[in-house]
Amino acid sequence: MSEQETRSDWRGGATHVMVLSVLLAVPALKLAWTLGSDHAAREVLDATGPANWLDIVTGMCLDQPLLVTALAVVVSRTTYVYFAGRGGAAAHQDVPPAKSAAYAAIVPVGLAVAVGGVFGLWWGVACGVLGYLMRVGVVVEFATGRREAATGKRAGTRAETSAQRTADAVRIIGIVLSLAVLPALAFMAALDGRSWSSVVWCDVNLGAGPQRDRMITLQRRPSGVVGWDVNHAEVANGTNCAADPDDVIRAPWWRG
Repeated sequence: MSEQETRSDWRGGATHVMVLSVLLAVPALKLAWTLGSDHAAREVLDATGPANWLDIVTGMCLDQPLLVTALAVVVSRTTYVYFAGRGGAAAHQDVPPAKSAAYAAIVPVGLAVAVGGVFGLWWGVACGVLGYLMRVGVVVEFATGRREAATGKRAGTRAETSAQRTADAVRIIGIVLSLAVLPALAFMAALDGRSWSSVVWCDVNLGAGPQRDRMITLQRRPSGVVGWDVNHAEVANGTNCAADPDDVIRAPWWRG
């Protein structure tokens, strides 16, 4: 394996690891920073169970359209490179370029509808356009010989045509988006001090009589909620709850 192929494999693997880190590691940081300690994060996870991890991921993304759009674009490009390099490109070598470009639009359109449905039309448009451009860049890489159709590996030669140079530029943008922009946005979302779930005011009895406390909702029950009592820093049961429109729990990390 050449040095060029090794670098290409590393970058592809790094992109996969970065996406997994955003989905797995960053939510743990979100819990620890928002609640104030690793002990508090463990207590919340013990109360909710690992099955609710996806709820934390979803909750921290619901008010972060830029993060979700970047993640969708990275996933769109990464999956296309992965499947094209494992037989997809070789199987479609005789397919007309226009048809390949149409196939490349399927996933970006689906992601655009999902993002647009949650965050609005223009976020969906941005997600779809950027995701599609990233995929077309991969199509051009294979069509111009910048990648080998049989393996998906980079050819390791200099770009000689404008199409090859354009494909290389789109690839560099994809790498920067995956390895720099996406993690930066994810860490900003994790350290912004905002709750990943709804914040409520509830009657809480910790042994000294009921009192009104602010809580982060962890689980909903017919009688109220199981939540994180912000004032007493522990998991508690709350009843007679009312929504709190302010979801800020502590100051963002960058404000000290």
